Amino acid sequence: MTIYEELKARGLLAQVTNEEEISKMVNEGKAVFYIGFDPTADSLHVGHFMALCLMKRLQEAGNKPIALIGGGTAMIGDPSGRSDMRQMMTGETIAHNCECFKNQMSRFIDFSEGKAMMVNNADWLLDLNYVDFLREIGPHFSVNRMLSAECYKQRMEKGLSFLEFNYMIMQSYDFYELFQRHGCNMQFGGDDQWSNMLGGTELIRRKLGKDAHAMTITLLLNSEGKKMGKTQSGAVWLDPEKTSPFDFFQYWRNIADADVLKCLRMLTFLPLSQIDEMDSWEGSQLNEAKEILAYELTKLVHGEEEAEKAKKSARELFTGGNAENMPLCELNEADFTDGSVDILTILQKSGLAPSRSEARRNVEQGGVTVEGETVNDIKTSYTMEQLADGAVVRRGKKKFVKVIAK
Repeated sequence: MTIYEELKARGLLAQVTNEEEISKMVNEGKAVFYIGFDPTADSLHVGHFMALCLMKRLQEAGNKPIALIGGGTAMIGDPSGRSDMRQMMTGETIAHNCECFKNQMSRFIDFSEGKAMMVNNADWLLDLNYVDFLREIGPHFSVNRMLSAECYKQRMEKGLSFLEFNYMIMQSYDFYELFQRHGCNMQFGGDDQWSNMLGGTELIRRKLGKDAHAMTITLLLNSEGKKMGKTQSGAVWLDPEKTSPFDFFQYWRNIADADVLKCLRMLTFLPLSQIDEMDSWEGSQLNEAKEILAYELTKLVHGEEEAEKAKKSARELFTGGNAENMPLCELNEADFTDGSVDILTILQKSGLAPSRSEARRNVEQGGVTVEGETVNDIKTSYTMEQLADGAVVRRGKKKFVKVIAK
């Protein structure tokens, strides 16, 4: 099986502009491709996972990845998939986020000499002369076609600013610059980026002639991948300071049954033949498949040692043991009123419930336990002495935190 055939078999590809030529370039290791990452936070999250794994697969097949950090486009913000305008960030914040991205990406991509590149579109976007840019690039874009693009439709309903309207042109210009500066001949992106990517391909052909090689391709579930990064309590980050290796492991261990094989194919590097054997798994075997998924992805992001710790802790909790590496919530004296803290405060402070009203519902429905004992009364409280050695608090079967008074 060629690398291109494997990408298709794993469910990673959706649309291409020229499958015959793209597959030939990828299989022969001649693709110099880029994927863009807008630094809107100081950590990547699991929504970026598919793109990172794809870059790793293609690099291992001899192709050259370019990780494009959107230090320039982040000044505007991508309107794709949004109903509101993104919060504007300072240049200092964007620069800090870019540096954090570099460190995390290095776990997936080999940036040694000649094997990959990391570039920042601020290098060419921030110094553009506005009038010159309009004269050089503006004539190649039809406003009517731009307004029909899927990435603008949702924003049009509530009002699309001229600032955001420029995003498509800037992303298209990125491909044009990468093509000229670094010989980039292929771009990958999510299905919500398709119009922007086609704009880049068309710009290169219009500016440099029809024979210019510029290919586009989309990842099948990249938009869903962005949603994968969100849980009820917030984002699932790759930074261990934001999401612990244990929480990261548990996130994948608790995914829906319908998604486990899909994620195994798209995100792990296990042989397809091994994953195909799991197609008929049910019940406890399906739980085993989830543990395999969680272990493989935690190992990829945090290393084998942390993956082993997370797996051990998860099994100890499942069997009623006291896991060493579970999430920890420390309560200080200020959290206690008259020497005690109620269960609703514990649930909210620990992140097991997003609000007191949600915590109340959890308790009243019998879904909360402390040290294995079900808590039915919302007025139940605990002293500092009771929590001095820590107590395992569970919400449902899958959420748990060790709460300790300091």
